[in-house]
Amino acid sequence: MKKKIVITGMGAVTPIGSGVEEYWNNLIAGACGIDKIRQFDATDLAVRIAAEVHSFDLQKYMPKKMIHETDAFTQYAYVAAAEALAMAGKKDGERSGENARMSDDPDRSAGIGLPADPDQMGIVMGTAMAGVATTAATQEILTNAVHKNVGPRFVPRILGNIAAAQIAIAHGITGHSVTLSTACASGGDAVSAAAMLLQADEADAVLAVGAESILCPLVIYSLANAHTLSRMNDDPQHSCRPFDAHRSGFVIGEGGGALVLETEENALARGATIYAELAGWANNNEAYHVIKPNPDGISSIKCMRKALLRAGLSPQDVDYINAHGTGTKLGDEAELNALGQLFEGSAISSTKGATGHMMGAGGITEAIACIQAIREGIVPPTLNLEDCDSDLDLVRGESRKMTVDTAMTNAFGFGGQNSSLIFRRY
Repeated sequence: MKKKIVITGMGAVTPIGSGVEEYWNNLIAGACGIDKIRQFDATDLAVRIAAEVHSFDLQKYMPKKMIHETDAFTQYAYVAAAEALAMAGKKDGERSGENARMSDDPDRSAGIGLPADPDQMGIVMGTAMAGVATTAATQEILTNAVHKNVGPRFVPRILGNIAAAQIAIAHGITGHSVTLSTACASGGDAVSAAAMLLQADEADAVLAVGAESILCPLVIYSLANAHTLSRMNDDPQHSCRPFDAHRSGFVIGEGGGALVLETEENALARGATIYAELAGWANNNEAYHVIKPNPDGISSIKCMRKALLRAGLSPQDVDYINAHGTGTKLGDEAELNALGQLFEGSAISSTKGATGHMMGAGGITEAIACIQAIREGIVPPTLNLEDCDSDLDLVRGESRKMTVDTAMTNAFGFGGQNSSLIFRRY
């Protein structure tokens, strides 16, 4: 018999707020985190806008030494994970508080108990490009022949698995530790992998984390030359236009997201608060093109159908869909085609107009948006959606109050990666 898998903790670090509560409140209020790049001088770049994280003091959550030795993607993962674990530690009926903060002990977070025995607690980390920004900056240092300035921690800073390692060290997690990279589907696939570990009796609880920070001239030049980025440098707030007829490309975002998944049995035994059920999940590959999506959307349809089958649901049962919706011409068109062939009457929105495209982090922060929609009876809008002739029920302009019992989120990535997750009211 399949085990029921539930969500008992959530954590978020995003361009529109850090902490699930701030992120969610700003999301449904229609806030936009896209602006001119501040992390470095982007004056001479073709693309000078992004959705950066500004809203929290990292020293409240990490020791100074760790900050200096880690890439931003690890930092975002670390903070999101701490919040999710703190929330998972709340007993049924208790109110979740702010993000967990570090104690004076640099190796342990304050007051966070694991939802399972350390050996039965796992981590699955998802990231598309790990420490690419650190790699680019370090190569620039070396090119200028300043080899002494290449730090001894360069390699562990850029490795994708180091985020999971830092989280494991801080919280004493000694079970399965897996890091995967499936481009922009990495966060969604981290949740799927966590669910599979639980179903296979390899863990009683798993922390699924997604994080990304790829902002650097090297990546911007490459994506700009591939004609995938919006160049609306003079109007950042309206630059990301998912599904709009005048969309011109996606906007790079950064951040982190985390979910604590448990078997229902484990959660009930310890009296945990259950926020939603993970009813279905799926992954597949289009086997079509490295960058371009198949315009007929057949593979993403198969992925969504597989998730629905696992959940025992039909398309008519899905109340809300958080679409991938990046704002690229080909990607949005293919996704609308796929959604139109499968769903009829489901409310649909993309939240990337608010957060930018957070790559590996987006699959989890967008899953959190689905869980919150179920909990609070409101779905976030698609920002900047003004001109679209689709017959689908696209939520535009403002958030919509509605009953949401079941929600789906999709994440599609380079290489033909497709991920679909379905959450259901518990």
